[in-house]
Order: sequence, then structure tokens, then C-alpha cells
Amino acid sequence: MKIAFNKNYLFLTLILLFIEVSIAVFVHDTFIRPFLGDLLAVILLYAILRIFIVNKGVKLVLAVLLFSFLIEFSQYFHILNLLGWQENKFLSIVLGATFDPLDLLAYSLGSAINLFLSLKRQPIIKTI
Repeated sequence: MKIAFNKNYLFLTLILLFIEVSIAVFVHDTFIRPFLGDLLAVILLYAILRIFIVNKGVKLVLAVLLFSFLIEFSQYFHILNLLGWQENKFLSIVLGATFDPLDLLAYSLGSAINLFLSLKRQPIIKTI
């Protein structure tokens, strides 16, 4: 694994972070916030890692997908409650509290987008 700074992915990360925060603050529906928000979260996590990790293969995409699935399944098994951390607001927000199988679909679709973008030869965003 090669490490280098990528300003294009930094720019993409900032855009995705702005979109995610906007969705969290302003959107209260049954599709965009729960489904599209989770799809974008996987893309955001991948973009954050790509700021520093040079990768054109599937390993990083699969690692992000696996991490997302682990978080979702930790909700199914109520890991925060088992560890006695259910009162920790930060962990409750980051790890979530409710298992939803549709989240697994959202993560998979987001990972498919990540895979498509990682296999492209052109940068996603060209900064000036």
C-alpha cells in the first residue's frame, strides 16, 4: 500500500461531508436520509481513506464495505448495550442504534460506485 496526499479526494471528501451534514440537518424523510445518506456515507469513508491511500484495486473498496457491514451488524447484536456504552452520545451517533437490512443494500450500492470510480483511469475531480 502506497501512501500519498491526494487533494482531489480531499475536495471530494469536503463536498460529501457538506452533503451528509445537510441531509442530517435538513432532510427528515424515509428515503434520502436513511438510504441515500448511508450510500453516501460509504462513498465518504472511501474518499477519506483515498486522501492518503493510493489504491486502484478492490481491496480498499472491500475493506470499507466490510467495515460498514460490521457497524451494521454491531447494531443487530446491540454491541453498545453489551459493552455498557449505550449512554455515550458520540458512539451512539457514530455506530447507530437500529439494524436495517436495507442499510446493507445501501452500503453495497455505495461500494459499487466506489469500485467503479476506483477502476476509472481519470481522477474523479480535477482541482485547479
